[in-house]
Amino acid sequence: MRALLAGARRKETQLLALAEKLVRAESPSDTKSAVDACGQLAIVHARSLGGRVKVHKQRAHGDILELRFGPKSKSPEGRTLLLGHIDTVWPIGAIQSMPCKIAPDPTGQARLWGPGTLDMKVGVAMAFTAIEMLIEADLLGRNRDREIILLLNTDEEIGSPVSRPITEKLASESSAVYVLEPAQNLDGQQAAYKTARKGTGNWRIEVTGIAAHAGVDFEKGANALVELARVIQTVSAWTELDRGLTVSVNVAGAGGKTNVIPAAAWAEVDVRLARKADGPRIARKFASLKTSFKTIDKRCKLAITGGVNRPPMERTRGTIALYKQARALAADLGFALEEAATGGASDGNFTSAVGISTLDGMGAVGEGAHASHESVLIAHLAPRTALLAGMLTWSGK
Repeated sequence: MRALLAGARRKETQLLALAEKLVRAESPSDTKSAVDACGQLAIVHARSLGGRVKVHKQRAHGDILELRFGPKSKSPEGRTLLLGHIDTVWPIGAIQSMPCKIAPDPTGQARLWGPGTLDMKVGVAMAFTAIEMLIEADLLGRNRDREIILLLNTDEEIGSPVSRPITEKLASESSAVYVLEPAQNLDGQQAAYKTARKGTGNWRIEVTGIAAHAGVDFEKGANALVELARVIQTVSAWTELDRGLTVSVNVAGAGGKTNVIPAAAWAEVDVRLARKADGPRIARKFASLKTSFKTIDKRCKLAITGGVNRPPMERTRGTIALYKQARALAADLGFALEEAATGGASDGNFTSAVGISTLDGMGAVGEGAHASHESVLIAHLAPRTALLAGMLTWSGK
């Protein structure tokens, strides 16, 4: 591990240069041409390392990249899936107000700043660097049954509508999945790997009523907003904090003028669940709303759409085994590696749900994902990349 750390330190400048190149290739999820342009940079770099490239062509989304390194493994036991994405939440032009640069933060720590640095282009650069280190050390040579798949999705930030089946298939053909999402920050401690994530669900509630003049024809109106308010109270009560289940109505709308009874009202509901079994249960509750919820005004009608988008990544035995190995390797590198759970979801939720041991948060350390101060702490790059490389050499046996 000390040799890997020394190698990672030697390659830090190279790693940062690749990360900056990826960040400057802005790649919002909804702009296929831009995401594909960023993907081309990844393809070129993979081929420079001798990688085998397979492009999963997409019509409306960026092309998904399957990059393989090392000899072809004869079984899943010899194959590890590195899971990442190159799409970001940032629109084209965001880099003008969030320039990609290396500069100190207010505490004097050097950071790489810019849109998509933390989530998660630096993590992708770390993966390439770790693979390059293993190739140079002949740890991915012909006589080693160790194949690495680097899967770079292009739709993760919008729910992975097209990449999910590819992710699940490749995960099922691997012994373990390492997710290149950012680490979970813990105050006063080395940023943690993630061993559990909540699943996510989204529902939309729509109420249709009858518009009328609020003064002249009040009784002729059927107020959709009043009924929506009651529905919101009903679904909000489904939260069960002791089970890690939250039902949160965060966006809603109705009406247009103060003197008109609203004929339409809607709300968007965010659901987070820590247990896989709660997915079907909460889905049944939403499905039954149309018949179980009694409107005060019978002229108002409900429409419910949505469902669970990502199942939870639960803390399984396999994941804990991966974490314990990572913790031991981190100790060899001179730091204590913690584990953490988070309410956010990633593509690792999919791989865990199909029964493959998944360890998340193996990318960069920083803060400000999806925010204007998005940045990565440079001091953590070498040790975290060395740790990633060390984990890629572990067979799990």
